[in-house]
Order: sequence, then C-alpha cells, then structure tokens
Amino acid sequence: MSDKDGINIKYKGSYLGGLILCVLGIALNVGLKELSSALGLPLYLDTIGTVVVAVIGGYLPGVIVGFFTNGIAAITDFSSLYYAVINVLIAVVSAWFSDRRLLKKPLGIAGFILALAALGGGLGTVLPWFLEGVPLETENLSTKLYEMGMTNVLAATLSANLIVDIADKIITVAIALIALKFIPGKIRDILKFQGWKQRPLSADEAHKARHSDTRLMSLRTKIMLILFVSFMTVATIAGTISSVRFREATIKEHKDLATGVAGVAAGMMNPNKVDHYMMYGELMVEYRDIKDRLYALKAGSPDIEYIYVYQIREDGCHVVFDLDAEEVEGSKPGEVIPFDESFKDYIPDLLAGKQIEPIITNDTYGWLLTVYQPVYNRSGECVCYAAVDVSMYDITQRLISFFVGLMSLFLAFFIVILVLVMWLVEYYLILPLNSMAMRAGAFAYESEESRKISIDKLRDLDIRTGDEIEHLYGSFRKTSEDSVNYVEEIQNKTEMISKMQNALIIVLADMVESRDKSTGDHVRKTAAYVRIILEEMRRQGLYPDIITDEYIDDVVISAPLHDVGKIKVPDAILNKPAKLTDEEYEIMKNHTIAGRDIINQAMDLVPEPGYLTEARNLAEYHHEKWNGKGYPHGIAGEDIPLSARAMAVADVFDALVSRRSYKEGFPFEKAMEIIVEGSGEHFDPKCVEAFVSAKDEVRRVSDRFIGLYDEGIFH
Repeated sequence: MSDKDGINIKYKGSYLGGLILCVLGIALNVGLKELSSALGLPLYLDTIGTVVVAVIGGYLPGVIVGFFTNGIAAITDFSSLYYAVINVLIAVVSAWFSDRRLLKKPLGIAGFILALAALGGGLGTVLPWFLEGVPLETENLSTKLYEMGMTNVLAATLSANLIVDIADKIITVAIALIALKFIPGKIRDILKFQGWKQRPLSADEAHKARHSDTRLMSLRTKIMLILFVSFMTVATIAGTISSVRFREATIKEHKDLATGVAGVAAGMMNPNKVDHYMMYGELMVEYRDIKDRLYALKAGSPDIEYIYVYQIREDGCHVVFDLDAEEVEGSKPGEVIPFDESFKDYIPDLLAGKQIEPIITNDTYGWLLTVYQPVYNRSGECVCYAAVDVSMYDITQRLISFFVGLMSLFLAFFIVILVLVMWLVEYYLILPLNSMAMRAGAFAYESEESRKISIDKLRDLDIRTGDEIEHLYGSFRKTSEDSVNYVEEIQNKTEMISKMQNALIIVLADMVESRDKSTGDHVRKTAAYVRIILEEMRRQGLYPDIITDEYIDDVVISAPLHDVGKIKVPDAILNKPAKLTDEEYEIMKNHTIAGRDIINQAMDLVPEPGYLTEARNLAEYHHEKWNGKGYPHGIAGEDIPLSARAMAVADVFDALVSRRSYKEGFPFEKAMEIIVEGSGEHFDPKCVEAFVSAKDEVRRVSDRFIGLYDEGIFH
C-alpha cells in the first residue's frame, strides 16, 4: 500500500502522536505552574510535562515542550524566556537517562533527581544573578538562610534554590516514573516522533544501527561537531556585534539622558547669582529651592549617579552645588576640588567656557560617563558648568545582562535545532546507511538459499528517503542482486566444469584401464570404497582436522587416477596371463612412480594443485604397507598419506572380489576376512575398522555396482 509519492504508508513516522504528546506536555507545564502559583506553593512544577514527555517520547518532543513552555510564559513575563535553556537542558538530561534505561535502577533515579535539581537549582540561580530585572523566586527562603547565619549571599541563594528544586524534582520524577509504568509500550511508541524512511527495524537492529562502530569518528559526531562549530562561530560573531551595538546604544542613551538632565540643571541656575550661591549656600532660600529641585531631578532617573555644579578656575573646581549620593556626601559650596588626571586635556576648554563632548573617566569617583553643560550670563561668559555623572558600571551590568540573556536564548534555540537536525540525520542518514552496512556485513554467499535470504533482507529495507541515500540504496541493491546472479552463474559454470573434469578423469582412467583387460570397473568401485571408508572414519570422529567434505571430495575425485602410471607399463606385462617374473614385477611396480610424475607434470601446468595433491598421493603410495614392506618407498604407518592408506584397502578388496583372467573372484565374506587379517600388517587398522563397520554399504557397491553411478556415489 503506497501513497502518491511512492512512500509506503506504514513506514511514515508517527508525527501526529508526537505532536499530541508535545501539546499535552506544554499544557501540563503551564497548568501545573499556574496551579502552584494559585495555591501559593513554594514549588515550580513547570518542568513536569518536559520530563514526562522526554522520558516517553525522547529528545525531540522533550526539547520542543521545554522551549515552547517558556515561550508561552514569556507572553506575560518576558524573563521566562531566559529560563528556556534550563527547561531544554532538563529535556535532554531526561531523554538521556531514559534512553540508557537508568530509570529502572534506584541509583539511576537518585542521579536523575540530582541532575535535574542541579540544572533547575544551580543554573536557575546563576541566570538571575547575571540577568538584570529577573527576580529570584526563592528570595524569601534565601533571606531566611541569610538571617540564620549563612552570610554569603550567593551561597544562601544557591542553597535556597537547591532545597526547593530538589523537592520539586522529586515530585517531577515520581510523576514521570508513574507515567512510564502505567502507559503501555504500544501507546508510548505511538506518542513518539518516528520518521522511518524505510521498513522499521527491530529494537535490537535499531540499537545496532544507531550505535555502530567506526574507525575514527561517526557521521553523527561529525555533523554534531559541524553544528557546534557553526553555532560557536555564529554565536561569537552575533554576540560580539550585538554586544557592541547594545553598548553603543546604551552609552548613547545615557549620554542623551545626562545631556538632557545637565541642560535642565543648567536652566535652574541664575547666572548672576553663582557667586552668591558659593558664598552663602544654604543661607539663601533660592539656593535651597534649586537644590531641592536638583534632588528631584536626580530622583527622576535611577541611572544618574551624581549631579553637581562647578565653577572652573585655574586652581580647580569650585563647588556651587554638589548633591549627596549613596555612600558619598556632597561637597560644601565654595569648596575647591582638584582636577582629576583624566580631565587634564579638557581643562583649557573648560577654563575658556567651551562646550565639551561627554567624557568617560575612571578616577576618584569611579568609572563614570560625565556631561558638562555650560551656564552663560548675559554677556556670554561661562559662569559655571552643570554636570551629570552616569555610572559606567551600570552600563556594564546591563551589557552583561544583555549578553547572558542573548546567549541563554541562543543556546536554548541551538539545542532545539541540534536535536531536530540529529533526529533528521538519524532517520535520513544514520539508520539507512547502517542498515545497508548491516545487511552487507551479514550477506551470505555459501548456498543458493542463503543468497536468496540475504537478497530478500536487503530488499526488505525498502529505503525511501527520496534523495541520494535512496539512490545509493537502489544502486547497492542492484549491485548485490547482480553479484548474486553472477555468483550463481559462476557456480553453474564451475559445476559444469567440475563434471566435465570428473568425466575426463574417468575417461582417462578408462583409457588406462582398457589396457588391463582383466580389471573391469576397478577405478569406479575403488573410488566408491574409498568414499565409504573416509565417511565412516569421519562418523567415528577420526582425523577431524583432515577428513572434511572438501578432503573427501578431492580423494574420491582423484581416486580413478591411482593407477594412471600403468599407461607406461608395456601391454605384454600388464595383460600377461601368467605370473610375472621378478624383472617384470619390478617394471610393474614402477607404475606408482610413473603415476606420480604424470600428475606432477599436470600440477606444474595449473596455478592451484587442488585435488591433484591427493591424486599424486594415491598414485605414488597406494601400494605402501602399514608395516613398511610395500613399495615404492617402503614407508610405514601414518607416514603413508591417509588417502593412500584408504585406497590400499579398497584396491586389494576389489582385486579379491573381482574376476581376473587368471582367477575367480573371492566371495564377499572371504574377501572381508582377508582384509581383516591384513590389519596392522598390510593395512591401517583404523581404515580396516571403518571398512568393516560399513560392510553393508560395501556389499551394496560390490553386488549392485552398475546402478551406483546413477545413485550419485561419485558426485
């Protein structure tokens, strides 16, 4: 069943279930937060939905819930947006603990609670500490701790936050564990964002595909590294530019404020009475009235640090008005204040009564932005300057607050984007690529059935990413199918060549055999007997390192060549009806060496000897005896190759039961007795034991040999 895009409908991800889970999680966060506030509970309860969604649905729905929960809360309280990074990090930690199945162990649950509390209580303390205008929700508790003797404000605040947050996260984790326990696994699967672009893998296969081994660095890690470097680069550039622009704008704002206030203060002065102000000061009603108005002006803006009026003379600044500030008492009228070092370059212009640009200094009274507004009399002479100072520390604090807030928002957004990208990478890259790699690694070529199963498993992946990965999968599948077809074709040709080769061996053996008019089907029967001996020895567990399927096939295939050397024996000797003379017998014995040399010549013509190794052993050693009295070398025991020891039994037995021109064949039982009598002398006892153990099979070969070839004995 497919849709119009060709994607199998049942492979489409469960986006609807994931969206429902996200909506429920956000509603749970917002609802419980409002309930907690309405009941006046000393708890947050605003991350329960995040944790529940993350442990059930994984990273993506968890970070979505965490981010948008604070985004919604920011509609009425913008400072909530700064806490989005905490909620998002809580989602990541929750999904991580759930993904590694740590929530099934008490120690894992305890670690989970502490990790969440560290994020909520620890980072929740640090952010308000740097953010201007963001209140601490545990201020009452931290104040009590401070009053109880915890004199360090930061320690008291952090302790208060951790105490509240641990209690909050115990409740949160308890609700999450209840959800895990009582929500069925099938329902949890439906509520996940699953974006399969192929036939879904089993749980074990998916785990292997997600955590495959790599030589250096996984594709997932590389993409995460690229994203991280990109984020850091963008964050650094954007943060720097934004901070510089914010600082410039803030300084301009404060310059405008100071200039405006200084202008208002200058307007309060009566230029003709400045000297009277300095001489009589508080004794004048007008002076007191102006001073009160200056205090009111200062109170109008919390950014103003100092307001004062100076008359600039050669010996210093003569005080006209100097308002008291926090922890700094103003100077009395008429007092002379020396010039600060930072004003040295401006003294000539000030003495000349000129307008000067705002000055930023860091001297006696701290780091200040100062604006001097001249006060002129009717003659155009500057009689004094109204000055306003704005603390640059306040500007810096605003800059820090702006930067921390910007970075917290940026980090929260980055984590959401990172999780989303990694989710897409997993379903569009990691799972398809590793699925193909797993199928390729498990591809079996040893039999037609295993090849068919491997191809079916590869087709079963049905990767439908709609991009280069799908194209790669199609090419990979076609290549695999073509390779299987090629392997089958090669195997068919190899089997045909093997049959032709075996037929040629039989023909060659028959050509040799036809010169010996008394041997009949000797080569075929001996090959059958050798197979019986070797297979029985394998059933008995003898020589397991030697007797394999390949070894048996090699010996049986090459068995017809054991007498190939007879081609060099003269017909007169080979078919002599009477007993051979000693000289003739020596010539006959040389057929073993001649056979070895013929096969050696054949081996020199091929790159791999294959079965010819055993053919040479059979040709050279099949007349050797266990007691060392055979020929051509007179070797004994296991020095004789196993194949030749088996052939010795088969060769003699067939000679005993077969009719010759000079004798009748022995009865089966008599021939068996003779073979048994030769055990330990002529024959390997183990070969004899195997031969006797399979005598029923031997009898069938002996009695009904004509039908054995059709029954597959030699295949």
